[in-house]
Amino acid sequence: MRIAVIPGDGIGQDVTAEAVKVIRRVGEVFGRSFDLEMLPYGADYYLQTGITLPPNGYAMLRDEFDAIYVGALGDPRIPDMRHGRDILLGTRFELDLYVNHRPVKLLHERLCPLKGRGTADVNMVIFRENTESLYVGIGGRFKAGTEDEVAIQEDINTYKGVHRIIRHAFEYAKANGLTKVCMADKSNAVTHGHALWQRVFKEVAPQYPGIEPTHWFIDALCMQMIKNPAQFEVIVTNNMFGDIITDVGAQLQGGLGMAASGNIHPGRTSLFEPVHGSAPKYAGKNVANPVGAILSAALMLDFLGLRQEAAAVEAAVKESVVTVNGTAEIGGTLGTRETGDYIAAAIKAPKA
Repeated sequence: MRIAVIPGDGIGQDVTAEAVKVIRRVGEVFGRSFDLEMLPYGADYYLQTGITLPPNGYAMLRDEFDAIYVGALGDPRIPDMRHGRDILLGTRFELDLYVNHRPVKLLHERLCPLKGRGTADVNMVIFRENTESLYVGIGGRFKAGTEDEVAIQEDINTYKGVHRIIRHAFEYAKANGLTKVCMADKSNAVTHGHALWQRVFKEVAPQYPGIEPTHWFIDALCMQMIKNPAQFEVIVTNNMFGDIITDVGAQLQGGLGMAASGNIHPGRTSLFEPVHGSAPKYAGKNVANPVGAILSAALMLDFLGLRQEAAAVEAAVKESVVTVNGTAEIGGTLGTRETGDYIAAAIKAPKA
């Protein structure tokens, strides 16, 4: 399998190195062959060449690779984050990666900020529509920088976009033996665009009789995720709301350093990334938590059909967390590299 790897900026390079280490270890343990091509795109490359991605970059990523792995992007030398927008947002839109897949799974109760909550209480998946909403950039600014400035940003919702993400959420629940799907919107205030979400959810839900559909307005959902996260199995929502509640979910599982994500179009080349920032001041200091990066690699393996391999990585990560063999973020004393070493060594093939 051929995988494009873009290490990114700052600690993105540190944690990506550990994810690559783990993928190579999976190949050794399971007898798999992974062709990992390290691509140079990031802040340094952009500053040296003026190129974010080459002219054929999106087609190259789509046509020449089975999956794409990207580290954190962001560098203060590029205030407008042009390189990050082109690499991440550009790839999402150009490859039509309409599913943002965010598992929210607590691996040990000590990492949860909610008192009295354990691993059984925080175990859900959030699906964020990834190609529409306010993020498409339709709008503009008039008389910018003056007291008369007008800024307009259009919230785009299409039947196709809403229907396919809601159906994906139900299909995921069905395939994984889950019984609850919650949809979140703000249709009591955003009465046009989010009425479409209401319509489609009510249209799709009856086609899955074994799954209970529920609905919360997004503000109420945020409260409910804190009050009782155990009530949720699958949540589906739009691009902007999904961006917000997945960070709430990440905190429930121990912080952004624990969070994995995939930007997916089922059946097509898709992109996987940890969701924390690049934290340039910590780059190269061997302190960043690589767990989210490694779990993103596990999510990628699962997407590629390597479910046993993905499960082995997840089990190794859980062992690292439970035994506190990790970085300070999980209460450990190991560095980034040593945490990656521990997790790689803990990967085991299933017993025959």
